[in-house]
Amino acid sequence: MEEVSQILTQQGENINAIDTVWVAICAALIFQMEGGFAILEAGFIRAKNTMSIIAKVLIDVMFGGLAFYAVGFGIAYGASNGWFAFGTGILDEDLGLGLTVSNKLFWFIQLGFAMAAISIVSGAIAERMKVWAYMIFVIIFCAVLYPVVANWVWNPGGWLANMGFNDFAGSAAVHAMGGFAALAAAIVLGPRLGKYGEDGSITPIPGHNLPMAAVGAFILWFGWFGFNPGSTLAAVGNWELIGTVATNTFLASAAGGCATMIYTKVVYKLVDITMVINGVLAGLVAITAGCNVVGPNSAIIIGLIAGILVDIAVVVFDRLKVDDPVGAIAVHGINGLWGTLAVGLFATESGLLFTGSAAQLSIQAIGVLTIATFSFVLTYAILSIVKATMGIRVSREEELAGTDAVEYGVEAYSTFE
Repeated sequence: MEEVSQILTQQGENINAIDTVWVAICAALIFQMEGGFAILEAGFIRAKNTMSIIAKVLIDVMFGGLAFYAVGFGIAYGASNGWFAFGTGILDEDLGLGLTVSNKLFWFIQLGFAMAAISIVSGAIAERMKVWAYMIFVIIFCAVLYPVVANWVWNPGGWLANMGFNDFAGSAAVHAMGGFAALAAAIVLGPRLGKYGEDGSITPIPGHNLPMAAVGAFILWFGWFGFNPGSTLAAVGNWELIGTVATNTFLASAAGGCATMIYTKVVYKLVDITMVINGVLAGLVAITAGCNVVGPNSAIIIGLIAGILVDIAVVVFDRLKVDDPVGAIAVHGINGLWGTLAVGLFATESGLLFTGSAAQLSIQAIGVLTIATFSFVLTYAILSIVKATMGIRVSREEELAGTDAVEYGVEAYSTFE
């Protein structure tokens, strides 16, 4: 009996070790996605604001990370009443998730999701928001707003989890959450100077370094293979699921880029490579909810629709005079919405093509619409209060000069005579 006990103990330790290595690698991939956000967003804006957007992504990581540690994680994964929790964070001995890794490592991988959600907002408010006002919102978002939604979706006691809501890696909880917060922030801030004319005309403000933006997109693409497969939270016993998730993630992203490339060629007579970049990201966002329950052919269809939807959404928001320098609302908000609904249309047991479920579609719709509304309304209210008290936007003169010079006293690119 003692030998059997030792064998079982050793097997358990081996499982813990393998799962720990797997989750740690995926968590690291997710963490480095912040570099992708910084480079992508910097490339899509003007040179005079480059360091400003990098600073905002650093704030996402530093201030947002500490806020999620101190308050947010306990709200997300403490004992839930269905809507909220008052946990003690990583000190809780049992989170009720059946984890085979430590709470500390689970916190670290969940930190990556919180940082990704708030980093979506940083792109939409680029070139015009005060750094300290942004910092306040980051702390509130990572301490309370995002954790509440994570509680609904991923906590075993969450009301959406108990309804059967399927959001495997966060099309709703991360991307729709961040995307609709970005929409509210862009509306409260208002457009950049010169973006829209009084006659309704739209003036393009091109990014200063599109190769940089493309590199950022590739970093995000690479990191997504930690984001989605890492949501298995264990390697042992999940080898087939990990393969399914990884394959679906790639197929949807490639299809998204292909769809955007063809769409822009047909509509604009030229391929818009900036939109192709966003098309790939749109496909990634859309497949994130259902990558565990759809077949590969369905993943391609989901990506194809996302790749067209993102371009249409960018145009619509521009016509509504919602200024989003990087297309974050279209990529994450609209395709987070689409990807979550797609679970109800494409989920299948056959693994080949879609079968769908009207009941599941209704659950998905309730969940993502609630999350989008919650994110938009709370963000709008919080930023309106900040705007009325300390102000959220740099002055006209500061915006014309560039936020790098005004808030940081540096240039991204030094000039040597």
